[in-house]
Amino acid sequence: MVVKLNKIYTRTGDDGTTGLGSGERRLKSDLRVEAYGTVDEANACVGMARVHTATDHPVLDAMLSRIQNDLFDLGADLAVPDDGKPLDYEPLRIVAAQTGRVEKDIDALNNDLQPLKSFVLNGGTPAAAALHLARTVTRRAERLMVALAQDPAEHVNREALKYINRVSDFLFVAARAVNDNGNGDVLWVPGKNR
Repeated sequence: MVVKLNKIYTRTGDDGTTGLGSGERRLKSDLRVEAYGTVDEANACVGMARVHTATDHPVLDAMLSRIQNDLFDLGADLAVPDDGKPLDYEPLRIVAAQTGRVEKDIDALNNDLQPLKSFVLNGGTPAAAALHLARTVTRRAERLMVALAQDPAEHVNREALKYINRVSDFLFVAARAVNDNGNGDVLWVPGKNR
């Protein structure tokens, strides 16, 4: 797949529409556009988290780098709906191997984590706080993808749904990992401030 961007502004979106990868025009408020736009937002949050992981957590940072690339793949998957019509190219789709790789990364990080005794509040180190933010935005992307999949006129790759779910799980485990493998987690204390 070759991407060529010579001109950033085209004025074609001035009417409130955008072009899908298939060439179809949709409103920028369309649920499909909201879904892949939120995937892009999650990707930006992962990028911000990497500002904090690049030096101190190189193994995790490499995992996050792969996830960022895959999130772009996911956006491309969502931007080309499968309407059953033949295309003159093979659209990019999320595949099981990508989900499986994230699962292996989760297992690798989870091996060293302290068992949870309560829910974790979003915080701890700057890296953990950024990873929790990325996780919550990823969960929002997942909710939008699930809503899109409920529309009988739309199709969402089932593997893409599995993948986005697994990425949120990964980001939770990663946040705990950078919080001294869970020792630095900020735990919820039910009713603490009553």
